[in-house]
Amino acid sequence: MSKQSNKLLHIATIGKSVGLGGDMKLHIKSDFPEQFKKGVSFFINENETLTLSDINHERALIKFVGYNSPEDAKKLTNKNLYTTIERTRKECRLEKDEYFWFDIEGCSVVEDGKVLGIVDELDRMGITNYLCVITDETLVKSGFAKSFLIPFREPFTINTDIKEKIITVIGAMDILEAS
Repeated sequence: MSKQSNKLLHIATIGKSVGLGGDMKLHIKSDFPEQFKKGVSFFINENETLTLSDINHERALIKFVGYNSPEDAKKLTNKNLYTTIERTRKECRLEKDEYFWFDIEGCSVVEDGKVLGIVDELDRMGITNYLCVITDETLVKSGFAKSFLIPFREPFTINTDIKEKIITVIGAMDILEAS
């Protein structure tokens, strides 16, 4: 979900046109559907924005200001919607022990005091989030895989310190050895 592109976060993709009024399917890539509300604008690239004129969360349908026909709406099919990190921090509330993916990316992964690598990105497969880790160069030179995945949940994740950019894990070395 979250590879950062010039501080813009990909949070949704616009799908096909639905009906005659310019409605479109919305494929949300974010854990925060509440950020999609009438009157809110999203980037489609670094210079262009679209403003929501209507949203139906139950049916995953959206409509944008100025796009009132199927022909207009079809111009937006497969466009990505982006927001900023700053806006995400301001508008999206986290529970205890929850983190924004962009804060996790770049963290060192440490087991028993040894750095195993750096989180390149997170990936969601099924209901589990995985840390996609670029293996530390010294381990790669020792014959280990260049990258590996760690489930971002207990029992693998012991502690996540966003301020220090360190994720302490257990069992990850076993995963790396098997990779």
